[in-house]
Amino acid sequence: MLRKAIIISIKGLILSKREKNILITQKPWGVILFSRNIRSILQTKKLTSSIRNLMKDKNYPILIDQEGGKVNRVNSILNLNLFPQKCFGDLYATDKDFNTKFDLYISKVSKLLNAIGVNFNTSPVLDINYPSAHSVIGNRSFSSKPKIVSILGNKLINLYEKNNIFCIAKHMPGHGLSKVDSHFKTPVIKRKSELLFKNDFYPFKKTLASFAMTAHIIYREFDSKNTVTHSKIMINNIIRKKLNFKGTLISDDISMKSLKFSLKENAFKAYDSGCNLLLHCNANIRETEFLCKLAPNIDKNTLKNTTKVYRNLG
Repeated sequence: MLRKAIIISIKGLILSKREKNILITQKPWGVILFSRNIRSILQTKKLTSSIRNLMKDKNYPILIDQEGGKVNRVNSILNLNLFPQKCFGDLYATDKDFNTKFDLYISKVSKLLNAIGVNFNTSPVLDINYPSAHSVIGNRSFSSKPKIVSILGNKLINLYEKNNIFCIAKHMPGHGLSKVDSHFKTPVIKRKSELLFKNDFYPFKKTLASFAMTAHIIYREFDSKNTVTHSKIMINNIIRKKLNFKGTLISDDISMKSLKFSLKENAFKAYDSGCNLLLHCNANIRETEFLCKLAPNIDKNTLKNTTKVYRNLG
């Protein structure tokens, strides 16, 4: 499977000529969809089918960032704004029918994602909900309790996989403590390692996900200069060794302002630190072409996990 180690985004409701050329000539590992790409079930299915036809791959990875709540990319089809992850974290401890309701919800969302041709979801959010932190996470988290986040995160992963949707856990190893939004500034976490392993890192150590997205956050206790995405220390020593994550690591969006270097340097530093795949979300066609040309082919880890997904899809 010859694929470039990058996930790209597209600008509109149909593929442009330049986007088609990128898919044919550069062969990125996957494509991620956003609200700008989705108007209806029929339109989106035509879009995803056109992508797979160009790639000559019926199981080609097409991702979506569909959490529910304020991160709802299918809002033109179905309003899920009332169902952030925290909604289910609150129900978990109080509702005896929780399992039935949660199973039904994930089943319905899965059917919609199946219908539009999506087979990867960048969910669950395994970050801890800290009321004193920035609202960028907030109710996107299941709970302020690490064990509840872990339990519900793994339950969500299992339910989606039963419905042929594969999950990308985020934001490894934890975004909950950030005081600023990494879309615009670089968060710096000063908490000591003992508390981090006990709380923020815990759901990621326990995750069943085979894919995870890195946080554009500096953990001063381990690496005072580099965000997780750019840190060999964080990826090799913490994520791979201490948290024992063997899956595929995907960078958060490489165009976010938390990363302070040029686009080229941001990309090379992410690959060099140990990210298996690069994520590019702003659909800037010049940037997409540039990044695809410099991206290496996928490594053995990504090939192994992709093959596993394909085997499950049949």
